[in-house]
Amino acid sequence: MAVTVLTNDNFEAEVLKADKPVLVDFWATWCGPCQKQGPIVESFAEEQSDIKVCKLDVDEASDIAEKFNIMSIPTVIAFKNGEVINKAVGLTPKEALAALFQ
Repeated sequence: MAVTVLTNDNFEAEVLKADKPVLVDFWATWCGPCQKQGPIVESFAEEQSDIKVCKLDVDEASDIAEKFNIMSIPTVIAFKNGEVINKAVGLTPKEALAALFQ
């Protein structure tokens, strides 16, 4: 599956009201580790049919980043039924992304 780009306008529908688990990658264009995390998240998305994978640029949607207490990026958060179930801060390998849902 392709990675869904999140905005202030679609976050609720795409993440909080999703009918399956969601992984959100909080990132920014100027963040070096985020640039390395991107291909890992995209590869993870291609391998997952039961997890929706999304990216949120913290500069474009700072209100949402603030709501989820994003202090460092990259940060990935796993959601299930609209609730946070797990979180990882820093460059996260693909295997660890899958483990967030276990």
